[in-house]
Parts: sequence; structure tokens; C-alpha cells
Amino acid sequence: MVTTKSTFLKRNLCYIFLVALTIASLFPFFILLVNSTRNHAQIQRGFSALFGTSFFANLSNLLKNENTPVVRALFNSVYVSFMSALLTTYFSAMTAYGIYMYNFKGKASAFKLILAIMMIPTQVSSLGFIQLLIKIKMIDTLPALFIPSIAAPVVFFYMYQAMTATLSYSIVEAARIDGCPEFRIFNTIVIPLMKPAIAVQAIFAFVSSWNNYFIPALVINSKLKKTIPILIAQLRSADYQKFDMGQVYMVICLAIIPLVIVYMFLSRNIIRGVSVGAVKE
Repeated sequence: MVTTKSTFLKRNLCYIFLVALTIASLFPFFILLVNSTRNHAQIQRGFSALFGTSFFANLSNLLKNENTPVVRALFNSVYVSFMSALLTTYFSAMTAYGIYMYNFKGKASAFKLILAIMMIPTQVSSLGFIQLLIKIKMIDTLPALFIPSIAAPVVFFYMYQAMTATLSYSIVEAARIDGCPEFRIFNTIVIPLMKPAIAVQAIFAFVSSWNNYFIPALVINSKLKKTIPILIAQLRSADYQKFDMGQVYMVICLAIIPLVIVYMFLSRNIIRGVSVGAVKE
């Protein structure tokens, strides 16, 4: 009886802690929604838990602002983030498959080289990257923001670790014996087995590209090619007399909608197992 009461108490404490943690995590989003319904003067007065009446006014002012093409910026960010997530997961999985499945001279060196590149910060190579874009005439273009995501050492390492835990050699060998080409093996067998890992990295890659400000600020110059982080920074650094906190909170509110949609579609694959249909060694 004592053990049962102790277990019941511990379970209730865990539930209370998880509820408190959930509330603390969602509280900033609540403040964001509240402030998106308030005008600049109301926001300047400080915190309020009550919704305002300026939601549509803020949205209208934002859409009418010619200096902040928010619809175009949303499209640019969705396009760049989607392509980054697609390219980084597909080609990283392909690279991991090649390193994991094939035995060749220099395999260990190639693996170590990729891990070494993973330690180099983006800021270190940014100058050379900009000079390269100028030479190949890709400066101020959206593809310059997502094509480099093909080479993603961190995603490669995650995919490699996932393959060592889930991908069976016997499945690939059986497909080869049946005469299946290598690309078909990768696309029809390896990719479905790696779906949970790909979903996780796709979410991370999408969010990382969506929030990226450093590289787009260096590459993009045209107003119609700006992404959401540049637009938010532009609103925040505007002239104080023209500065409107209501518009800032509104554009941030609009900016999180695609992230929520992506998570809703991909999150179910995170917890799914990859052992269904697999062959045990």
C-alpha cells in the first residue's frame, strides 16, 4: 500500500511538472498572439494578457507597407526552406549510404574529413562563399541560399548513425541479387526505411533555413527576394517615428505558421519505428 501511494504521488508530481513545463513553453507564443492584436501604443505600455482589437488593423498596415513585401518574403522563405530541407536530407542520406554500404580505399579518411568539415563555422567560410557567388554570378539569387545545403556534414552524420542502427545489409544484398539498380535500391528501399530520421532532419533543416539571417543578409539585395528574417530585422531597425511594434508582432505571427504546418505533417514520422518489414540478421 505504501509503495502504491508513493508511486501515485511521484506520478502526479511528474504530471504537474510536465504541465508547468508545457505552459512555460507555450507562454511566449501566447504573448506573441496577444501583442499581434494590440497596436503600437498599447504594446509600449507593457505586458497584458488580454487580447486587443487591432489584429486586422496590424495585418492591413503590414500588407499595405510597400517597404515590407511580406507575402513575397513568406513565399521566398517557404521556397528556400523547402528546397534546403529536401536537398540536405536526400543528398546527406545518399552520402551516408555510400559511406556505410560500400567498402573502398580511403573510406575512413573520407568519413573523418566530413566530420572535420562539420567543425568549421559558417562565418569562417562566408567571405570565400560570397566571392564564389560573385564569380559564378549567383549573388542576389534564391538558389544561392539552398544549393549549398546539399553538403551538410551534421545531417550526414545523423543519417549515418541512423543507418548503422536500422539498415540491414541483407536487404540491400537481396535487392542486388534480384538485379535492382543501386539508385532504385536507395530510392525505394533505403529512403522508406529512413523516413523517421529524414523527417527529423527535414524539420531541423526547414527551421534552420527559415530562421537563417546571416547568409541571406549577405547574399540578397533585391527587395522582392528578401526572406522573413531580413524583413523582421528591417522592420525592427526602421526609423523610430515610423516604427510599428504591431506590424513586427504580426509578421512574426505569420512567420511561425509555416513552421507549425511542417511540424504537423512530419512529426508523426518521428516516433514511428523502422523495423516494419525489415529483415533481422
